[in-house]
Amino acid sequence: MIRVHVFISGRVQKVGFRFFAQQKAQRLGLIGWVRNRLDGRVETEVFGEEEKIAKLLVWFHQGSPLARVDDVEVVDRSKIKKVSLTDFQIKATK
Repeated sequence: MIRVHVFISGRVQKVGFRFFAQQKAQRLGLIGWVRNRLDGRVETEVFGEEEKIAKLLVWFHQGSPLARVDDVEVVDRSKIKKVSLTDFQIKATK
């Protein structure tokens, strides 16, 4: 299992990005969270199999139907043994 921490920038707030990201992650069987940032970016931390996370990262470059993604920055990628989350959540803005 791996963990990725990602920041997505562009027009990614108020366009359903978090909702669509949650739906896509759940369909792929991934766990983690997504939230808006006060600086206009979306931040997410995703846990799961590398091939499934790769599919989600491809989707991040496209985004929701009304989004315009300018950058997808993976700031950390690491192998992990265990995670305490059990689903993919939308968290409050930070």
